[in-house]
Amino acid sequence: MAYIEGFVAAVPRGNKEAYRKHAAGAYSLFKEFGATRQLEAWGDDVPEGKVTDFKGAVKANPDEVVVFSLLEYPDKATRDKANQKMMNDPKMKDMGANMPFDGKRMIYGGFQPINDSGKSGRPGYVDGSILAVPRANKDAYREMADKHAAILKEYGATRVVDSWGDDVPDGKVTDYKGAVKATPEETVVFSWVEWPSKEVRDSGWEKAMKDPRMKDMKLPFDGKRMIYGGFAPILDQ
Repeated sequence: MAYIEGFVAAVPRGNKEAYRKHAAGAYSLFKEFGATRQLEAWGDDVPEGKVTDFKGAVKANPDEVVVFSLLEYPDKATRDKANQKMMNDPKMKDMGANMPFDGKRMIYGGFQPINDSGKSGRPGYVDGSILAVPRANKDAYREMADKHAAILKEYGATRVVDSWGDDVPDGKVTDYKGAVKATPEETVVFSWVEWPSKEVRDSGWEKAMKDPRMKDMKLPFDGKRMIYGGFAPILDQ
């Protein structure tokens, strides 16, 4: 089963191209170690929240943009071996010493997909979200996610993925648990929706939010702590 390494970072607005080049260079190693896909998406429609949001998750400054990023691996074993190799690879150490953003504020973790609906491709736009779900509600969340994905695909989404937190470490400055104020009884979920374009995404969400099936859907988690936003891909390979 596939495995996801998810990242969120704050990148200075002026370092967009430097970040893209940095990420593209890193993928040659990720691919060598077994990754099958790398997606880097630049914050485009990232709202501020009353309780939590993407900017607060990585303590973004006014001159920084939130980046939503992920690596896909064929399984957890491949991802674990890749991380071990990376820790000992001098090229990774050199890249780590020359990052065009503050790596101390980047949040990351490993996630196991529990819903992967649609076809993977090169999306024109991506919706990303992070939320905290009570462990006891895993089956209820999966059931809701399946229904949610079906509606979004009906209105233009090409792929919807929900992945359950599996290896989500505590950070010294920022981390996923703090980003959504997760309690000890909750697990972090890393989710994204792929769309052909921003226009299709905007239209799709407008239709979905008017759909009675969406209005009647009960959330098995605290929606007030969910963080979400729209991102424009700058690298997908």
